[in-house]
Amino acid sequence: MSEHSAVRPRPRAFWADIRFLLGVVLVLVSVAGVWLVVAAARQTVPVFAAARTIVPGDVVSSSDLRVVEVALGQLEESYASPATLEPGSVATRTISAGELVPQDAVGDAERLRTTHVVVHSATEIPAAVGPGSSVEVWAAPQLERGTFDAPRILVPSATVVSVSDDESVMGSAGSAVELVIERADVSDTLAAISGGASISIVPTGAAGR
Repeated sequence: MSEHSAVRPRPRAFWADIRFLLGVVLVLVSVAGVWLVVAAARQTVPVFAAARTIVPGDVVSSSDLRVVEVALGQLEESYASPATLEPGSVATRTISAGELVPQDAVGDAERLRTTHVVVHSATEIPAAVGPGSSVEVWAAPQLERGTFDAPRILVPSATVVSVSDDESVMGSAGSAVELVIERADVSDTLAAISGGASISIVPTGAAGR
């Protein structure tokens, strides 16, 4: 054979073909993964949003809720939906108007540790205080008619249900305030009311929306 004869190319190594195929597979898997993520992000599910501010102890009914379609992905099970909300469920914490309803914000009424009371505030309630607001209740014990001791915190954390003008508090700008308080605070609160204590409502900064 002449030394000037054409040299045949060496056959392509088998491992090189395998590496090429693996590269193609990895690209396809990556594209499929991105597509699945995008598709999941676009998938919406029906969950509940609060149609009004719901305070602890309120029975959550259909009139308090509206169904919204949102993309939650893996968080879907964290929110109440038409398929999961049990009839007769009550709010266990304040749910602001428009907020998606978390599963742990509603529960069985028998497990509720709060109750509603009405107190008559001897001082004017700030305009920012409304349903869902978080407040402290202060009380100044009555020493004798018209004379009061230094005020102290009676209830460290309460939630406002409603505020209305209190015509029974003569000569003052008082208001009747319906509150949600812990059952452990009920006894002291009723004792303060029956003892004629001067009660004041002090906002803590968390107001209902």
